[in-house]
Amino acid sequence: QLIIFCGVRFMGESAKIMNPNKKVIMAEPLADCPMAHMIEIEKIEEVRKQTEDLAVVCYINSTAEVKAHSDVCVTSSNAYQIVKKMPQKNIFFIPDEHLGRYIAAQLPDKHFIFNDGFCHVHTSITAESVLNAKQAQPKAKVLVHPECTEEVIRLADYVGSTAGILDFATKDSADSFIICTEMGILYKLKEANPYKKFYSVGHRQFCPNMKRINLENLYEALDKEENPVVVDQKISRKAEGALLKMHQLAD
Repeated sequence: QLIIFCGVRFMGESAKIMNPNKKVIMAEPLADCPMAHMIEIEKIEEVRKQTEDLAVVCYINSTAEVKAHSDVCVTSSNAYQIVKKMPQKNIFFIPDEHLGRYIAAQLPDKHFIFNDGFCHVHTSITAESVLNAKQAQPKAKVLVHPECTEEVIRLADYVGSTAGILDFATKDSADSFIICTEMGILYKLKEANPYKKFYSVGHRQFCPNMKRINLENLYEALDKEENPVVVDQKISRKAEGALLKMHQLAD
């Protein structure tokens, strides 16, 4: 009945939407995702008015209000599968432009409208920094998250979600990898592959919001159970529809 979320706010909101009768508390209430706010409701409604046969597809990294104004929600691991199943010809992909472009390249029969949102961690990874890392570690394979830019994705040996990167590195025969995503994944990579080597491409591959979460504020959240996540009921009901649609199409 109690969920303590060690993540950023959109995650806690999604947990509350899907579990309205449970108490959801953020371990760190100030942890937020800038990209989740990089789309305005007015823009969604404007595109709806201007475009026929349209589906608004929102990345899970979005606010509850954005989900409430969307037709379906997606993650980086199921976005291709879900968008492919959508009957609409036109897709407004929000808020992340780079994941949208990555999916669009695989679905040429769809017409994508992009938003100019981005993850500052992934866009800080440049093609130049990846090439420099490759020069330093020529035998290492490059594993890239699709929130990265097209230039970086073109250099990848594998493109996928955090879970996909972990799975690929574990199963692949290579013994060294260059990791192009948030470096919090390093712990799980090393835990699953103690004899393999993993390299970053720079010093900015860290999400400062995720790094706000520590054992002290987790303990305080468990002890005090203060500042529960609250989502307006009307918004929650609409956002739940987009999340349920995701689960239906991902099966």
